[in-house]
Amino acid sequence: MQAYLTLTRRELASFFVSMSCYVVIAGAVFLMGLSFVSIITALEGQATPMPITEVFYISEYFWLILLFSAPIITMRLFSLEKFTGTFETLMTTPVSDLQVVLAKFTAALVFYMVMWLPLAFFVIVLRYVSRDTSLLDPGALGATFLGILLIGMLYMAIGCFASSLTRSQITAAMISAAIGISLFILSFVTDKLPMERSWITETLGAISMVAHMQDFSRGAVDTRCLVFYLSLTAFFLFLTLRVVESRRWK
Repeated sequence: MQAYLTLTRRELASFFVSMSCYVVIAGAVFLMGLSFVSIITALEGQATPMPITEVFYISEYFWLILLFSAPIITMRLFSLEKFTGTFETLMTTPVSDLQVVLAKFTAALVFYMVMWLPLAFFVIVLRYVSRDTSLLDPGALGATFLGILLIGMLYMAIGCFASSLTRSQITAAMISAAIGISLFILSFVTDKLPMERSWITETLGAISMVAHMQDFSRGAVDTRCLVFYLSLTAFFLFLTLRVVESRRWK
């Protein structure tokens, strides 16, 4: 456990001394602010029947932040160390492959959630300005952050896997983005299928991230969503571990 915590602190420190990571945070905060400005402009002082978290979720800015921040955050995890030659040095220290993978994943996830913290601030400010006590629903806000966390776990695991495959950060980011965008596009395939229910439509509906996030933004938490994201996260972390262990076979 001590080795895992030490590695996690090391990875977190490397995040916060990298200029690119501050650029990611600045870009995310800018898009969040732009989103709330567009929401206020669109409402024009009119009341909204849905929680403000749901209004934010349906904006394109939300998905832009989600889909494109993860590849940038994770692209350096393994690729940079392989490129600089420090990866082999790290793996010769008395730590297990699993500890290295989990430490990098945890550090990326913590940084990802720090990036999303301004969202709560924007909602609180919007409630204060509007003086509408019903605007900030603690349940909806908490469920929204849970949904962001679960999707982030999956995308950080995908990014870890992509970064472990190559020495190039750009290539890692492209692989991660390709997998992440493909999963996102599957959310819209159901609308193109016939209306009658079948196992295909049921399956596609169960893996629809858009539908999941809609439930979370309304304050509803479905255990099937938890199982979906946790199992896929574990799957990609397992693949990452196998890639890291494959150096012994060479």
